[in-house]
Amino acid sequence: MTALDELVRFDGRHVVVTGCASGIGAQVAHQLGSLGARVTGLDLRVPENSSALEEFIPVDLAEPASVDAAAAAVDGPVDALFNVAGVSSGIKDPLLVMRINFLGMRQFTEALIARMPEGSSITNVSSLAASSYLANAATTAGLLETGSVAEGLQWCADHPEALADGGYRQSKEAIILYGMRRTADLGTRGIRINCSAPGVTETPILDQLRSAYGQQYLDSFTAPLGRVSTAEEQAAMLIFLGSRAAGYLTGQVVWTDGGILAQRISAQMTDFQAAQGS
Repeated sequence: MTALDELVRFDGRHVVVTGCASGIGAQVAHQLGSLGARVTGLDLRVPENSSALEEFIPVDLAEPASVDAAAAAVDGPVDALFNVAGVSSGIKDPLLVMRINFLGMRQFTEALIARMPEGSSITNVSSLAASSYLANAATTAGLLETGSVAEGLQWCADHPEALADGGYRQSKEAIILYGMRRTADLGTRGIRINCSAPGVTETPILDQLRSAYGQQYLDSFTAPLGRVSTAEEQAAMLIFLGSRAAGYLTGQVVWTDGGILAQRISAQMTDFQAAQGS
C-alpha cells in the first residue's frame, strides 16, 4: 500500500500551470515545486518570484496565435495540467472574459492533450458563481458544441443574453460542463479531468471585483467558516485533484467556497418545508 504522502508528491512529473504569476496560480506553482514537480509556468507577465519554475512561457489566452505558440513551446510530455489563469467580470469586457476564462483555456488544453500520457490529469478552476451550471446547461451546451475560438466568439455574438451579466458566470459554468463532457473520452486514455469552484479568495481578482462593485458586494458572500479563503488553501485542493491521491476522481467539481453553497441549499430546503406546511 502506498502512503498518502507519496501519493500527493509529484517527483519526476512535468506539470504545467497557467496563471503562475499571481494569486492561486502562483501558489500552485510554488507548492508543486516543493512536492518535487518540474514546473512549467505560463502567464501574461513574468512572475516576480519564479524560483519554483523550471521554465516560464509567456501567453495571452485572449489571442489564439499566442496560445498556439505557448502550447508548442511546452517541452515534452505533460503529466499534469493546472488551468488557473482567469479574470473577473470586473474588467468590464464580457467577450474578453470569455476569451480568457474559457475559450483560451479550452484551446490550450486541447493542444496539450495529445502529449498527456496515461495517468495524467487536467485540473481547472471554475467558481462559486457557476453554482447554477445545471439549470443553465441547455444554453451552455451550444457554446460547448463550438470547435474553435472563432466559433465560440460567434456563439457569444449570437447569444448576447448569456454574457449580459459580465461573462464571468457563463465562462465558469462552461468550464464545469466542458470537464464533464470530456470525462468519458479522456477516461479511455487514462486521463482525469476535474475542477474546483472557489468562493471569495484573497487574490488580484478580488481586487478587480472590489474596484468594480465595492466592498459591500464582497461582504454579501459570507461563508459559514466566517472568513474568505486564502490562495494557499485553494492551491492545495487543486494539487490534490491533480495528484495520484485523487486517482479515481474525474468529471467532478469541488466547491471550495467555505460552505456558502451548502448554506444556500439548506435555506432553500427550509423555505420549501415552510411552504409545504403552510
